[in-house]
Amino acid sequence: MDIAETLKDAVDSGAVPGVAAAAATDKGAIFEGGAGVLRSDSVIWIASMTKAVTAAAAMQLVERRKLTLDRPASDIVPELGTKGVLEGFDASGQAITHPPKRPITLRHLLTHTSGLGYDTWNADVMKYRQATGIPAVGSCQTAALTTPLLAEPGERWEYGISIDWAGKMVEAASGQRLDRYMTERLFVPLGMSDTGFAIGPAQRMRKAKMHTRGPRGFTMMDHEIPQMPEFHMGGGGLYSTVSDYLKFTRALLAGGGPILKPETVKLMAQNHMAEGVLCRPLKSQLPHLSTDLGFVDGMKWGLSFMINPTAFPGRRSAGSLTWGGLANSYFWIDPVKKVTGVWATQLLPFYDPRAIAAFETFERAVYASL
Repeated sequence: MDIAETLKDAVDSGAVPGVAAAAATDKGAIFEGGAGVLRSDSVIWIASMTKAVTAAAAMQLVERRKLTLDRPASDIVPELGTKGVLEGFDASGQAITHPPKRPITLRHLLTHTSGLGYDTWNADVMKYRQATGIPAVGSCQTAALTTPLLAEPGERWEYGISIDWAGKMVEAASGQRLDRYMTERLFVPLGMSDTGFAIGPAQRMRKAKMHTRGPRGFTMMDHEIPQMPEFHMGGGGLYSTVSDYLKFTRALLAGGGPILKPETVKLMAQNHMAEGVLCRPLKSQLPHLSTDLGFVDGMKWGLSFMINPTAFPGRRSAGSLTWGGLANSYFWIDPVKKVTGVWATQLLPFYDPRAIAAFETFERAVYASL
């Protein structure tokens, strides 16, 4: 099937209200386009696709010896040293915690094995938020980062606010706010002029609307990450376009230039979870934001990507890197077949089955065209 036809079919079938996508090999771009209410230059909230960008920023500082993967993270950001491991709640609803066995490290943060979680997929984080009145992380208020650990550092994969703390480490080690650091060290070198935490006037004219799926079709809704945040959300605050984000994934596909050394990219693409630690299914606590997520057996985590253990027939190779964003945006980097793709819509809840099917169809079409 023609790549562009997969986008048109996704919209015509009612799978998504609009979709933008781009793909490339190590030889150059092979596709860029959109359908429905999105174009390739539509500005979208990429949500957790921000995580890989924050990880790249952190790894630049590892290269410069301003950060290390295994030094206590509290040496750089002292607040991380105050967190206890949640045991439960007392009769009045207050959290009961104990000191962790070992300190949190940057490696733990980048692999989501720090013990920190999200209320979207963890009932204990939701209960803690309700008991304390702290805001959700999407508020970009610093108080949102004060939740306790849900497991001992290094012992369990728990998807959550770890990369927000990695962003705090980038700020502390570089002496710059995360937005300024990323602009100077990542976006300008890569020519990513449409990417940032703040939406500029030129981007706002192309900003895509968020949608939800209902029994009668799609409904538009107002949604925007705070533009004057207390902290820049390294785990999910960026806006971008598929063509801009493809510049980032192409850089990683090509070995990191001009933003990272080839040996750093190779390190990031390896599993960094401890022996026996696996990606666990995510049970949604907020169905309007996300469905339940299961994972292919054996999925691992690098710095900071999911790594598939086996090849997907007609699609990516074993060892490919991937993740997505809450509004059903996804990317992959295949270091074996040397191909990368970005596919995005602005649709909630996350991991919408029809959106996922449309994304997979796009990916198959990309590989069929090679």
